[in-house]
Amino acid sequence: MSTLIVLLPPRDPAVRSEEWHLPDLPFLLLDKRGEPQRAGRAALGLLPRASATVLIVAARDTLLLAASLPPLKGPRLRQALPNVVEDQLIQDPQTCHIAVDPVELADGKRVVGVIDRGWFRFVVGAFSGAGHRNVKAVPAMRCLPMPATAPVDDEATEAPPAPFIAGLLGHVVPTAPALIGEMAAPSPAALGAPRVEIAIARGERAALGEGLALPADSIEATLAALAGDHPATLYSLVDLPGDEPRLSGSRNAAAAVAGAQPISFEALARNALACRFDLCQFEFAAQPWRLDRATVRRLRVPIALVAASIIVSIIGVNVQWLQLARQRDAISTQETFLLLEAFPKTTTVLDAPDQMTRNLDRLRVASGELSPSDFLSLADGLARSLGPVPVNGIAGLDYRERRLEVTFKPETKVDPDLSKRLAANGLNGAIDSNTGKWTIRSGQ
Repeated sequence: MSTLIVLLPPRDPAVRSEEWHLPDLPFLLLDKRGEPQRAGRAALGLLPRASATVLIVAARDTLLLAASLPPLKGPRLRQALPNVVEDQLIQDPQTCHIAVDPVELADGKRVVGVIDRGWFRFVVGAFSGAGHRNVKAVPAMRCLPMPATAPVDDEATEAPPAPFIAGLLGHVVPTAPALIGEMAAPSPAALGAPRVEIAIARGERAALGEGLALPADSIEATLAALAGDHPATLYSLVDLPGDEPRLSGSRNAAAAVAGAQPISFEALARNALACRFDLCQFEFAAQPWRLDRATVRRLRVPIALVAASIIVSIIGVNVQWLQLARQRDAISTQETFLLLEAFPKTTTVLDAPDQMTRNLDRLRVASGELSPSDFLSLADGLARSLGPVPVNGIAGLDYRERRLEVTFKPETKVDPDLSKRLAANGLNGAIDSNTGKWTIRSGQ
């Protein structure tokens, strides 16, 4: 299936929630074979559609922490998470969405991702409203490449220090820092200068992380202070779609940082696709079967037509049933009238056609006329229907319950047209495959 990977901008905390909007977004579209099909920058409503959508959440909006979780699942775990991480947050944990990494750390702790719930709901709702229903959200820190580790000496007694990975992900406009956890903020003098978005991954397997925005001239010193004695690896995003002219300053700033390695947007997107940590959990879990508002709006006319068709069909079936019921009642009334007119002494009418047939048979018998279902009538019809079948080929005749059972001799060959000749003489004949006898009834 095709996949759309989109890089989200960081949230500006100075903007009120009712004024939130998403600018043109960098994206990469992969086909079902994983080959790049299209890349660029577009407004949310103009992004290409795909079977799955992966959002790279800005590092400055996400905080990855290690915490010991209680043995709970589902809604009970969701209720307990704010109490687990409240000591490590500045923001009220009840206003944050907290997701749990499926991979456990070596010490048994789990990594949790913390993001402002209002902003995350706005982002997920915006993509859902634009028709992107199967959405996955990945922290930008988890999209940075893992550096190659040196082989561990078997005689070493201490574990190697945890890696420190920083990614310079682009040029941002001046704004106040939006930090969920406790981190060092830039000096007030630097707040007015354009800054570069930084994603930091650290700890065991670089599973923890945070983000911040730094002035271009303080990137190297700040990252060196944050890394301390840990081995640091720096990456710089060099080909963000649609931003090449405006990001030239950021690339120059990134190149000025000693040891910064370039990372392409496609590599960042593929790392996001491979990441197992999905922030869309609990109430934000992807539900492709669920109809969103945009889909409902597009389906309003077809749904209305289907509903109208069902209503018309139900009305039509009921009208036809009423018409057929009236015709049945009229026919039944006419049959009863004919029975009572022909046999006025009839006191009870249960089945007018059957009663009429039995009364007519009694009249025929009373007048000396044979009934079509009498033995002589059936035998006479059989004799006229034998055709090429010899008369002496009949072994026996049995008459019971107004039907004639005929047994032919074993050497007698009965041609297939006997049934047709019986029907021509007003009789119905069929052979019993078990006994080999023919059963003949009156066709009237």
